[in-house]
Amino acid sequence: MSCHQERTPIFEAVKKYVSEGTIPFHVPAHKLGKGIPEFREYVGDNVLSMDLTCFPDTDNICNPRGVIAEAEALAAEAYGADYAFFLVNGTTCGIQAMIMAVCEPGDKIIIPRNAHKSAIGGLILSGAQPIYIKPEIDTDFGISLGVNPQKVAWALEQHPDAKAVFVINPNYYGIASNLAEIVATAHSFGVPVLVDEAHGAHFKFHPELPISAMEAGADLAASSTHKLIGSLTQSSMLLLQKGLISQQRVKAVLNLTQTTSPSYILLSSLDLARKQIALKGKELLSHTLKLTNWLRNEIKEIQGLRLLGEELVGGSGCFDFDPTKVTINVSGLGMSGYEVENILRSRYKLQVELSDLYNVIFLITLADTWETVTYLSACLRELAAHRLTKKVIKLYPPVPEIPPIIVSPREAFYSQAKVVSLQDAAGEISAESIMAYPPGIPLICPGEKITQGVIDYVHILKQEHADLQGTEDPEINSIKVLKRAAVKRIVDRNLNQQYS
Repeated sequence: MSCHQERTPIFEAVKKYVSEGTIPFHVPAHKLGKGIPEFREYVGDNVLSMDLTCFPDTDNICNPRGVIAEAEALAAEAYGADYAFFLVNGTTCGIQAMIMAVCEPGDKIIIPRNAHKSAIGGLILSGAQPIYIKPEIDTDFGISLGVNPQKVAWALEQHPDAKAVFVINPNYYGIASNLAEIVATAHSFGVPVLVDEAHGAHFKFHPELPISAMEAGADLAASSTHKLIGSLTQSSMLLLQKGLISQQRVKAVLNLTQTTSPSYILLSSLDLARKQIALKGKELLSHTLKLTNWLRNEIKEIQGLRLLGEELVGGSGCFDFDPTKVTINVSGLGMSGYEVENILRSRYKLQVELSDLYNVIFLITLADTWETVTYLSACLRELAAHRLTKKVIKLYPPVPEIPPIIVSPREAFYSQAKVVSLQDAAGEISAESIMAYPPGIPLICPGEKITQGVIDYVHILKQEHADLQGTEDPEINSIKVLKRAAVKRIVDRNLNQQYS
């Protein structure tokens, strides 16, 4: 790694501006925190003094030629990419930019059905037509795994006009597909690969972790620096390998969707997180993995808990696995993951990363210590000991099948709709999404026919007090569906275009 990785160009420029004591007659209105004294008293002078705007010395994120450009070049070098783009609208912005950079309205994109809701937003914004491929399923844990490369090859053979293949590396549970093989297959068709690497930003920096998108030869990857490397929430990166996708096109799309008023606190945190992981990543992650392996061994000894682990590797849908995602099936305690999350939070002051019907997830990161993991282990032992006498296992139906796609997400989003009771919506064409968050994977997307299986599954999630999102109705009791006349117009128009 270059010795230049010691540098933090944005952070240095911000500190220089603050240290010079310049009197501000510019935005933001709080002017170094003086205009919001209660907040300044809590967070401190330095944080608010760093909340700057674009100047010649601090560069401009829309057309970086100074310190932002230098910081992005250092990030690209650290990740083995040709270009890096700093994002302050979160990885959502990066995922949507990837899709919009390669797809025009009507273009096909091959995408797994367990893609994050931001990808569905990208389909709506771009007008792309999804060609969904179903990930493999683990019925014991009730979760989706990775995508089989053979399914990707089959989809490309059936749809050689597809503009891109979208892959998740890894999924929320740490499961990684055979990304290198998927990339090689897609490239043999001349098709670029877009990677949602929101949960894999650390992969590049330790040999015991799955291969990263850039190492696998992917063309674009949206990486959540804040999730697993340590920058501040909402700060991420978009990484590009030149060849099949134009750097200028990606930048043009970002300038449509990303703010023109970036937070220099977020940008500085990206700069520092990149420096730390580039220079000390292997050392820090080795310690993290040591903690993780100890914790996983402890959990294996706790009755009533089952640990998602390396035994999946090599099976269908799991080429590799990130052990720092500690996923525990708690159904043997007679509780759902949602119930366990609530107990851990209220009784032990522990907050999980995710809970679902069967599982809870704990993230072990660079910030964890022996103290944190031993406390977590002790809490899990105590929780399990108090529940073993129940000997009740909750059984839930499997996640419903992918609903039929009737119209594209964009067509559904912009068409005339009406509101109906969710209970009575079977057979209607949805104009909205429904998802549990996290992980934010839709059960129904705009343009899909609502099935009774989806309705029944939503009712189960509501009974377990899952955080459901997506509809205008915050209680998810009603849903917007397309008017029949609107569906007929879209279908007739598409048929006329097909045969014209």
